[in-house]
Amino acid sequence: MRRIQNWATISLFALGPMLAVATFIVVGPLDQSASSTALRGVLLSDLVYVLVVAGLVAQRVVKMIAARRAHSAGSRLHLRLTGVFVLLALIPTVTVAVFAVVTLNFGLEGWFSDRVRNVVGSSLAAAEAYEGEHRNGLASDTRSLAVFITERRRSVTILPDGALREVLNQGQGLIQRGLREAYVINGDGDITARGERSYLFDYEQPTPAQLARAEAGELVMIDDWDVNESRALLRLAGFSDRYLYVTRDVDGAILSLLDETQETVTLYNQLESERGRLLFEFGLIYLAFALILILAATWVGLWFAERLARPVGRLVEASNRVKEGDLTARVSEEQGDDEIAILGRVFNQMTRELKVQHDTLLERNTQIERRRRLFDSVLGSVTAGVIALDSDGCISLLNPSAEGLLSVIDSDVIETPLSVAVPEFGPLFQTLQDHGREVVQGEIRLIRSEAQESLLVRIARRRDVDGALEGYVVAFDDVTDLVSAQRMAAWADVARRIAHEIKNPLTPIQLSAERILRKFGKGMGEQDRTSLEQYTSVIVRQTGDLRRIVDEFSKFARMPSPERREQDLVELVNGAVLLQRNAQVGVTIETLIEPSMAVAEVDATMIGQALTNLIKNAGEAIEGLGEKGFPLGYKSVIRVAMVEDDGQAVITITDNGIGLPEDRSRLFEPYVTTRDKGTGLGLPIVKKIIDEHGGTLTLSDGVPLDPSGRIGACATVKLDLLVQEKNQVKEKLAV
Repeated sequence: MRRIQNWATISLFALGPMLAVATFIVVGPLDQSASSTALRGVLLSDLVYVLVVAGLVAQRVVKMIAARRAHSAGSRLHLRLTGVFVLLALIPTVTVAVFAVVTLNFGLEGWFSDRVRNVVGSSLAAAEAYEGEHRNGLASDTRSLAVFITERRRSVTILPDGALREVLNQGQGLIQRGLREAYVINGDGDITARGERSYLFDYEQPTPAQLARAEAGELVMIDDWDVNESRALLRLAGFSDRYLYVTRDVDGAILSLLDETQETVTLYNQLESERGRLLFEFGLIYLAFALILILAATWVGLWFAERLARPVGRLVEASNRVKEGDLTARVSEEQGDDEIAILGRVFNQMTRELKVQHDTLLERNTQIERRRRLFDSVLGSVTAGVIALDSDGCISLLNPSAEGLLSVIDSDVIETPLSVAVPEFGPLFQTLQDHGREVVQGEIRLIRSEAQESLLVRIARRRDVDGALEGYVVAFDDVTDLVSAQRMAAWADVARRIAHEIKNPLTPIQLSAERILRKFGKGMGEQDRTSLEQYTSVIVRQTGDLRRIVDEFSKFARMPSPERREQDLVELVNGAVLLQRNAQVGVTIETLIEPSMAVAEVDATMIGQALTNLIKNAGEAIEGLGEKGFPLGYKSVIRVAMVEDDGQAVITITDNGIGLPEDRSRLFEPYVTTRDKGTGLGLPIVKKIIDEHGGTLTLSDGVPLDPSGRIGACATVKLDLLVQEKNQVKEKLAV
């Protein structure tokens, strides 16, 4: 189809000059007498050609403008090339048109100048003078001869035709310029008398029209330039039906030139009067030729511009697809070895190589991404914190566990020195650098989120394959629970030993004191007996205190495993609150319990004991604040709240007492207390109970509960609930 289009374009272009030449041949100077049929055919062909080419050009221009408005690839280049080709066709054509019109005008001005006009007029005057002289001489001689014959007729009575010949010869001899032939003829043109050298074979009979004009009295002049003769016909006065018919030899070529001169002058005058029309017709013809040629050139220019712009447009479109990431983009490769065809082949080769390289990079990137995801998964899955440092000791990477353990955000500490981001790690990192070790390890305590944590930290150097230092790796784990468990186990062992070693002699001591009072008190005086009773009561009382402490040790050391049953935590909370309301007079205990029922598998006795201890501790915290003095507007309040959250019961016990110390994590260790009379075993026992039930116990600052705005402590207990329908639970509990 492209080859057919190319041949059609070339043929259409070649047809334009051919029609222009044909039109020039038909209407130009080569055939001034062209037939109207041929002229109409050529002009119709020109009109059809102009309309067809103009339509094709208009269609192509509209498509080109539409493509430009749509910002199609290569449309701008196509438009520019078309403009250049059209200008290349218009500029020479307009220039030649202006030059041709000016030149023609100058030429016509030269043709119709005064000098040429004078020459033409002089030539015509000379020719007319020559012809007039000839005609006047012949007319004069004819009249002279007729007068001579008429006078001779009058001098005799009868002049027959025979005598008339002699008179004719005499008169012919008297004419100075001479007459070659002289005849006397009748009205039918027949010769009645002829003069000397007047032969019948030279006789040219006049026409009846000429005879009629002579009969009317006119001197008829007859020009016969073909035979180099000039004749005159005159009616003879005094004769009946007789005419004088004479002939004189002339130069026919000269007299023919006279006619041509007259015709030329007539044509010259006509052309001079129609000079404007000639210029207009010439301009119109040239405009038609120019229009045909310009349309043909424009069509070829559009075709050639499209041939140039189409491959460039395809290259631009393919380049845009490559820019957007489509490396499968290809262009149609043109035939030939020109630059456009080579550019298309090179572009396709480039995109193929880019596709191969891109696929290779994607495959390698996929492998790297797979390894990175594996690395991130491993780092994100391990509970230990991992920090990567560069060679300058600045943080370049840390895993989620590290963010959680250190309570930092990745974006806040990246490219920050380790000693600034985590000051507690600074000394250990400095030890690694100062001593030139490959690995250092140590236990570090740090406080985050108002809690103390124990971290086991290990810092190692990271080197490349050549042994050069690339950076450092910091790995650490939270061993707070492990340390706490070790301490709990150690204290439990100590508690068992203390309970065993102290509890055994307490009973003999108490019995011995009572026996001393009974045995020796009877024989003493009143004053001595009173003193003895005081001493023995102190021994018994202190023995009771020691027994109570020993019992606490025993409970802590030998806490039984919970016997779990389905229990309603709402009832357990309400029971503990009711018990403490009766025990703590003067303290307002508020309850905010949202669920009507919260069933969990727990040991009711142990959970009740834990809740009671927590509420009791809250009351003791208020007592501790009272020993230091209540603030203005203070009101003792304990708030017990319970909600359900994601399948758990969340129980909070908030007070407005003395509050928590800075090192809150040690409150769960045995024998750590903030009260003078405390044993330090209440919270450890509660935490152990909650841990045995799979729950959590945390301590935090509370919220204001009274007008004074005093902030105390808040204990939060979380226990898992059973996933059952409440109706089934109610039925089971009812049974």
